[in-house]
Amino acid sequence: MRWLLALFCVCMASVSQAAFTETIVTKPITKTSPSPLVPAVNPTMIDKILVLKSERRLQLISGGSPLKTYRISLGKQPKGAKEREGDKRTPEGLYWIDWRKVSDRYNLAMHVSYPNITDAAKARREGVSPGGMIMIHGTPLDDDYPEEVFHTLDWTEGCIAMTNRDMREVWNLVPDGTLIEIRP
Repeated sequence: MRWLLALFCVCMASVSQAAFTETIVTKPITKTSPSPLVPAVNPTMIDKILVLKSERRLQLISGGSPLKTYRISLGKQPKGAKEREGDKRTPEGLYWIDWRKVSDRYNLAMHVSYPNITDAAKARREGVSPGGMIMIHGTPLDDDYPEEVFHTLDWTEGCIAMTNRDMREVWNLVPDGTLIEIRP
């Protein structure tokens, strides 16, 4: 039964053309570090990551202009901002990429500094935990569920997921401390 679901999802992905990466503005990007584990020092500095939840897109912004756009997946409840732990929503607002790790489960992962002060205050007023551990990460390597299945669905617990190839590129282009704006 799993293979039938996987086959259906792969067929839907190819028909809907949901998986893509496109270059918006062609600016020279210097060679990045060959190792995906070491962030590259890059003269073309990425100032900001812009996530457009409604479009399922993540843009790398340099000097106010988008350099690259990637297709992303969101939390299982993609509409609305994250309000509390376990609501399966992706946050909305201004945050920072504050650390990164190599994840056993999702390959490469970059941490988003959720909750910010506004999120924490709102959760405190409502008497709930705001949650945490929101990451931009890749997809699992699993023979039963190929990457294409994950890439066309909103499947995370609130994180932002992308293909492993795209995640390696973002990992090498985006330094820690980069601003991330997540819009509805």
